[in-house]
Amino acid sequence: MKKNTFTLIIFLIVGLITGIIIGQLLAPVPALAFLTKSVQISWEPKADLQVVKYEFSLLVKLNLCSIIGLVGAYLLYRKL
Repeated sequence: MKKNTFTLIIFLIVGLITGIIIGQLLAPVPALAFLTKSVQISWEPKADLQVVKYEFSLLVKLNLCSIIGLVGAYLLYRKL
């Protein structure tokens, strides 16, 4: 399999989604609460240039499971 940027992005997205799903499955377990506690990162650039006005909102919720999924996906990509 040829390594390229598109393949890396696909691996990272799949790893992130896998980590999120595992985090949601582990949420009811009280002993693993540190894995499922989320941190929100938001970015909201805006501009009004009299001709063009735009507003963009990006919200990312990360938890330890999703970060582990990203790292695992990257390591799997490196093994290809």
